[in-house]
Amino acid sequence: MPLLSPRTRTPLRLTAAAVGAVLLATGCNAAAKDGASGGAEGGRTFTLVTPDPVAQNEFLKLAVSGVKAAAKAHDGSQKVFQSSDTDSRQQNVASAVDSSPDVIALVGFEFADIVAQQAEAHPKQQFLLVDACTKKTYENVTCAVFREHEAVFLAGAEAGLLTKSKKVGAVDVLDTPQFRRYSEPFAAGAKKVRPGVRSRTLFVGGQSPFNDAARAKDQASTLASGGADQVMAAAAAGNTGVFQAAKAKGFRAYGVDANQCLTSPGEVVDNVLKKTDVAVEKGIGQILDGKGGTTVSYGLKEGGMSLTGLEPGVEDSKCLIAEPANADVLARVEKLRDDITAGKLTVDDPAA
Repeated sequence: MPLLSPRTRTPLRLTAAAVGAVLLATGCNAAAKDGASGGAEGGRTFTLVTPDPVAQNEFLKLAVSGVKAAAKAHDGSQKVFQSSDTDSRQQNVASAVDSSPDVIALVGFEFADIVAQQAEAHPKQQFLLVDACTKKTYENVTCAVFREHEAVFLAGAEAGLLTKSKKVGAVDVLDTPQFRRYSEPFAAGAKKVRPGVRSRTLFVGGQSPFNDAARAKDQASTLASGGADQVMAAAAAGNTGVFQAAKAKGFRAYGVDANQCLTSPGEVVDNVLKKTDVAVEKGIGQILDGKGGTTVSYGLKEGGMSLTGLEPGVEDSKCLIAEPANADVLARVEKLRDDITAGKLTVDDPAA
């Protein structure tokens, strides 16, 4: 079982027609390949392999931005290989290895076993595995993982300061220690700033836990019926269902990975941001500096995790936290963030 960082990154699944469009764009190949650009002839080369089509998936779009930024910073060129299933992931990694770029970056736990095999077979090829790690340590594999629980704690603090019912909740994908990073710290943050707050977590589960908007909507509606007026949406692609329930039931939600306030304005207070672009760009730089073969953890201090409310441009985010009436809430959360980054406050990690 590979060591991995929990995530709600799992993308919006494509319809059959959309998958067909991806395959059509690649001829007979099973995976899309795009994004070659920049760099002088013979310069640095970087390849990013995604576990699924990028499409409108914000988490993967950030990874693409990261490899482009690395190519620009190192006067190199980059390619993006988009996968669509298990077979295409293996094919894409094999193709990337055949082209021998300076660094192959891969996003997701789906690649842990594939990278382990390729790292052993090609010890001179450098790999960067983001949001996961191999079980065994390899000198040519650098891992970048995230401390999601730190930013989730801050979102929970916002919820604790904003709740009127003194009840908060979370809709989580699966009942595992890794995914509880998106629910338990939310409750802890709320209770930190508002003693006496009650919390409840419901899980999506089932055959499609990462892509079941209907089930996520039902679970969020159940939380609302129980009095929760602030709900963490950690249901991956099912978050759309949570936001629909928020609109119907009148509670407030919190998004993940990217700014989901833009897609559900009026329902989303803030978002737990997971900056894949930072991990990709910094990880590539680390390898080029000869400091590969290690695991780097990105949290609030490293700029790998944050909240939309704590980022520049929050006034244009369409997030409810940006409203003038919530200025005091943001100030309190900023203080908590500073305490965490300074080591004065430690957030318990459910996956530790």
